[in-house]
Amino acid sequence: MSSSPRLGFVQCISAAGLHRMAYHEWGDPANQRVLVCVHGLTRTGRDFDALARSLSDEYRVVCPDVAGRGRSDWLADPRGYVLPQYVSDMVTLIARLNVEQVDWFGTSMGGLIGIGLAGLAKSPVRKLLLNDVGPRITAQSMERIGAYLGLPVRFKTFEEGLAYLQTISASFGRHTPEQWRELNGAILKPVQGAEGLEWGLHYDPALAVPFKDATPEAMQAGEAALWAMFEAIQGPTLVVRGAQSDLLMREILAEMVARGKQVSSVEIPDVGHAPTFVDAAQIAIARQFFLGS
Repeated sequence: MSSSPRLGFVQCISAAGLHRMAYHEWGDPANQRVLVCVHGLTRTGRDFDALARSLSDEYRVVCPDVAGRGRSDWLADPRGYVLPQYVSDMVTLIARLNVEQVDWFGTSMGGLIGIGLAGLAKSPVRKLLLNDVGPRITAQSMERIGAYLGLPVRFKTFEEGLAYLQTISASFGRHTPEQWRELNGAILKPVQGAEGLEWGLHYDPALAVPFKDATPEAMQAGEAALWAMFEAIQGPTLVVRGAQSDLLMREILAEMVARGKQVSSVEIPDVGHAPTFVDAAQIAIARQFFLGS
C-alpha cells in the first residue's frame, strides 16, 4: 500500500474562464469502486491521507483540492467560491475518473458540496458521509470562521506556522505531534516576504469575499435550498457529529435524521468541529458505513 498519493489535475470551467483542480489519488487506478473525499473550507485533500491509506485496499480514493486551495488554481473571480461552482467542478472530476457512481466523504464544506451533488436527480453519489455539517450553519461557527478567514498571516519558520495552525485547529481534538504535522504540513507553503523566504497559508485569501458579502437573506435562501437538496437524497447517509461541535448542533442533527430518507448518525466524544478521521476508531466508523466491515 502506497504511503503517498498520485497527483492529478483536471480542467474545470467557471463564468470567468478555465481553472485546474488538483486531486490526490490512492489505490488501484483501475478500480471502479471510487470514494471521493472532500475537505473543509480552508483545508486540502491531504487531510485524508490516513483515511485514504486505510481504505485504498477496497477503494480508489480521490481527494481533490477544491478551487482556491492547495495545488489547485485560484479563481479569476472570487465570487465563484460558492457551492454551485464547487459542485460543477466535482461533476467534471467524476467524468475524468470515468465511473458512473461514487461514494462520498465530505468534511464541513466538503459535506455541503456532497449534499449539493447527492441531492440532484440522477446523482452519481451512492452513499454519503457528512462529517460535522448539515444544511443549517450556526451564527457562532460563522463568527469563529470569519475571525481568521482571509487574514494575511505570515510565519518566519515552518514550525511557527504549524504552531499557529494547531491553535486554530484545537477543536479537532487530541492528536500526537506527528499527526498534527501530517494534518497541517500541507496547509503551509513557502512565500517570498520582505526579508526573504517566509511561510504562508495555501489558500486564496479572496475565499473570504463571498463569505463576507453574504446577507442574512442570502443565508436564509441558501439554507432553504440545502434542506431541499438534503431531503431529495436517495441513498444511505451517515451524519457524524463531534460532540463539542459549534457548527452541527444536536437539534440540527435530529432534524436531519427526521427529514432525510435513509439517515443515520453517530457522535464522536471529546471532539469539536470537526473529527479528522485520523485515528483507528474514527476510520472504523467510515469503513463500517461504506463497506459494512
